Amino acid sequence: MSQSPRTDDKLRRAQSGDGDAFRELTEAFRTELQVHCYRMLGSLQDAEDMVQETLLAAWRGVSGFEGRSSIRTWLYQIATNRCLNALRAGARRPRFAYQPEFDMPPPTRYGEVTWLEPYPDLLLDLMPDQAPGPDARLELKESISLAFITATQTLPPRQRAVLVLRDVLGYRAAEVAAMLETTEDSVNGALKRARAALGDQRPNRDQAQPPETGTEREVVERFVTAFEAGDVPAVVDLLSDDAWLTMPPLPLEYSGRAEILEFLTTIPFREQRRYRLIPTRANRQPAFACYVATALSPIPRAHGMLVLGVENGQITAMTRFIDNSLMPIFGFPRIYPGSWSVDR
Repeated sequence: MSQSPRTDDKLRRAQSGDGDAFRELTEAFRTELQVHCYRMLGSLQDAEDMVQETLLAAWRGVSGFEGRSSIRTWLYQIATNRCLNALRAGARRPRFAYQPEFDMPPPTRYGEVTWLEPYPDLLLDLMPDQAPGPDARLELKESISLAFITATQTLPPRQRAVLVLRDVLGYRAAEVAAMLETTEDSVNGALKRARAALGDQRPNRDQAQPPETGTEREVVERFVTAFEAGDVPAVVDLLSDDAWLTMPPLPLEYSGRAEILEFLTTIPFREQRRYRLIPTRANRQPAFACYVATALSPIPRAHGMLVLGVENGQITAMTRFIDNSLMPIFGFPRIYPGSWSVDR
């Protein structure tokens, strides 16, 4: 496949062992490759590991690159297969050993996807505009949402890869078949099964349009006011009837206002805990860095991240990440950055 003259020059220099030329050739794709690996793995930290492996493999193999595809497609092929290898080998952090510190209310169900992590919008904003291929069916906001990422993690790895390559990136079936070293019939079959599996989990755009920005802003402001005040009934009033509360890496999941009310009353606000929420964005959704303090421990300390799903003026999902390890990636310190009286 013919590249631009400038790209051809960088490629020739990279194939001659010029590391700077290789970095110039590949750096523009780093963020989108990370997003691709995140869709495959559900974890930002795992995704960054796969990007590093992808670029290392590309550097080792660039001398043999024959230009039958674009540099971008070649990198996606390497990244996809690296992710598939990792998934087949179970190369993932050890599963979270769930040992409840308190008596938890009975959950609606136990979730399968306990390794999920949020993806900062500040990194998504670094991704250059790249029009998806003609076969893309999903928009960026939908294809990076926590609901979509969670749903895809339940698919077998090969189906997951085909779905992302076809419906998100818009590669043609023949291109995906070449990337995965399989047949077009195999790709089409995997795509059909993946779409069927996710059919009940993806929103229908014809029936549920995204809320206007003003509506989302109003819901978020009301949520922050209620949550920081410890007003659980006011928080619950903002929820849709079928809202979900999940807490990766804990497997407990709660659905519906009654169950979420019982959980919020029992756990987060025990011991007269007070929260401060600092707004940010993750997965193109409203998100917050959480800080908590008590009378016995008045210095507000980091307490994970919270991401909201908002549709039609209601909160449809609350995803509470209790791990503090990603807060620095979002730009937040471990201690609350400001004055705050617990007794306010």
